[in-house]
Amino acid sequence: MASDAAIFVRIDSNTKQQAEAILRQLGVTPSGLVNMLYHQVILTGKIPFDVSLPAREPIATGNMSEEEVMELVQRGVDDVKAGRVYTKEEVEAIIEERFGFKP
Repeated sequence: MASDAAIFVRIDSNTKQQAEAILRQLGVTPSGLVNMLYHQVILTGKIPFDVSLPAREPIATGNMSEEEVMELVQRGVDDVKAGRVYTKEEVEAIIEERFGFKP
């Protein structure tokens, strides 16, 4: 007969409270969720959800307020004043590296 093993995981209290509220609505205990996760790992041989860094994308201003846009513009002005500038070639290299295309 298999024995139950205790697993201790540190989770910040806000995240824990939010997740457990949803789990209660679903009728799932935290232990039940961890057991489901482990079983999926065993069945599929992988983590059952995507674990990756989000793609870095250019900032789209369409959904930003005028204040947010002006803040970005001011950051750019501050960079220029502080000498944090790039040549055209450096900008093209950064765009190619971050976004996968050559301008």
